[in-house]
Amino acid sequence: MSNATATRTPGKATENIAVIRSWAAPVTYMVLGLVALVGFAIGSPNADARFRISDGSQKISVPDLVLGTTFVGWSGAVIMLGIAAYAFVLVRAGRKLARWMLPVFATVFVISFLVWVIGSATTPNVYLSGLIAGSFTLATPLIFGSLSGVLCERAGVVNIAIEGQLLAGAFCAAIVGSMTGSLVAGVLAAVIGSVLVSMVLAVFAIKYLVNQVIVGVVLNVLVAGLTSFLFSTVMIANPEKFNAPPSFEVIRIPFLADIPIFGPIFFNQTILGYGMYVAVFLVWFGLFKTRWGLRVRAVGEHPKAADTVGIKVNSLRFWNVVLAGVVAGIGGAFFTLVTSSSFNKEMTAGQGFIALAALIFGRWNPIGAFFAALLFGFSLNLSFVLTILGTPVPSQFMQMLPYAVTIFAVAGLVGKSKAPAADGEPYVKE
Repeated sequence: MSNATATRTPGKATENIAVIRSWAAPVTYMVLGLVALVGFAIGSPNADARFRISDGSQKISVPDLVLGTTFVGWSGAVIMLGIAAYAFVLVRAGRKLARWMLPVFATVFVISFLVWVIGSATTPNVYLSGLIAGSFTLATPLIFGSLSGVLCERAGVVNIAIEGQLLAGAFCAAIVGSMTGSLVAGVLAAVIGSVLVSMVLAVFAIKYLVNQVIVGVVLNVLVAGLTSFLFSTVMIANPEKFNAPPSFEVIRIPFLADIPIFGPIFFNQTILGYGMYVAVFLVWFGLFKTRWGLRVRAVGEHPKAADTVGIKVNSLRFWNVVLAGVVAGIGGAFFTLVTSSSFNKEMTAGQGFIALAALIFGRWNPIGAFFAALLFGFSLNLSFVLTILGTPVPSQFMQMLPYAVTIFAVAGLVGKSKAPAADGEPYVKE
């Protein structure tokens, strides 16, 4: 939804200026604000929601946090409706929405929803540190997948095949890890499997100029079918040999892991969990602080101009897609070497597409994609926790919660998001 036009008269000349107004974000804010008003405020269960910060086994103990559903519901609804009204005012005036509006609105909505649903549960208390730490664990493959997408799309190649890359990595890690009993071999196999998918994408999209979206979709279907066939014919026939990979052990840093909330997140992870933080930093640093990153961004924005200064556009794009496969392969290995002890058919369950949404929500920035993936990981973990607590929300709704959050985030809350100018456009040297 958008409209535009404004007229300015400098002296005797008349100049028409187009002002694009996108009402998507204000309307989304208003709809969610009204949902909060009706559901969380008017529909408050008038109870207390208890959040346990410490589980009793930690050396540092913090008292429980108790919040009233009525107070939080009404306070949150007022804040959200206020932000929505302010968004309407800004858009009507042709101004950009303030950057603080989205994170503040999302935070208030999540807190209001969490307090309302916990207060309505049969067991109105939850271990907050565990909820957040579990969200980081579930978000780890999403973060690797979104970083893979950032590396591709910053260079001008649309990576719809993240789902296939993650699935190929998970399968290869499981079968090679099972046969060798080696975690290192499993991760390397995952990287190789994902890179093979990436190379097919790169060859068809860059060399043969095939539509990148179509190639990505075909690769997703191909990998899903191939891994399902091999799972049914090879893994099920002898699961002890082909589908029983070892698992990474959690590396706990003494004392630091006992810090409430932050300890389990940053200091009680597997090697792949710690590697995720390193990967986010390296991709961000590489793209925005190095000569290589400047060239990648130039190729993604203005490939012809980059070519005129001696940058090999298609070669740089090809190797960026391969590097993206390396990152996605590590995310795929996380499925079978950390979160699960075996491979199952289509076990990624569409998380590659959520990773794609995360990079769009994060505006093609590694840090933004990291926080967007965390939001989706939190919604996924929340759906599991709330189902166990016995909330009045139907279990079917809880299962679709991560995907509903994805749709609202990308279609409404993110506002106008601009991809790299040459994203998806093949380059032919004249």
